[in-house]
Amino acid sequence: MPAAWSEEWIGALDAAARADDSLREASRGRHVVIGQEVVDGERLTRWHVVLNDGAVAVRPGPAEAPDVTFSQDAEVAAAVARGEVAARTAFVLGRIRVGGDVSMLLELAPALSGLGDVFASVRTAKDAEES
Repeated sequence: MPAAWSEEWIGALDAAARADDSLREASRGRHVVIGQEVVDGERLTRWHVVLNDGAVAVRPGPAEAPDVTFSQDAEVAAAVARGEVAARTAFVLGRIRVGGDVSMLLELAPALSGLGDVFASVRTAKDAEES
């Protein structure tokens, strides 16, 4: 499995998102771009999730005009990815910063609720590699 935050890892997230029927269905009628930023020392990695009326993609790099952006350090991002801490908890504790149209997150709850499950296969494969 590719190293976390690498372009190959982002590609694995993309493949998992595209393969998930429930995520595609939850994205119907929605046109949203969600930016992600992870800071690991001096390294900043960016990718974005695109929900586009039944099509879902995860792309490397910053989004041109994200609706919402999540920023966190690598330690927090890894803990969320491993399922050790909920993203909502990390946000409440100030460990994840959110920018953009935060109110749209409530509207997106049905589509976003499944992301953790969709990406579990990438997390599980990475965890198996580290064992």
